[in-house]
Amino acid sequence: MGTFITVLSCFLIFFAVCLIVLILLQSDKSGGMSNAIGGGAAETFYGKSKGRAKDALLSKLTTIISIVFVVIIAAIYVLQ
Repeated sequence: MGTFITVLSCFLIFFAVCLIVLILLQSDKSGGMSNAIGGGAAETFYGKSKGRAKDALLSKLTTIISIVFVVIIAAIYVLQ
């Protein structure tokens, strides 16, 4: 049983790092002062929709990885 917990712990570390990277890759939801002053004119229609698709994918991946992260934590807790 100790080997299984060790393997789960390795997966936990891997998914923790993945979760940190995915959160850092997500863009800021608010435009901030740069959009208020500049008006956000640099964004074109295609660039805007491409950004939304990327944000949606990162959001879904973050949700999935965080669920797996919690399930692994619960499994380690139950096995100990």
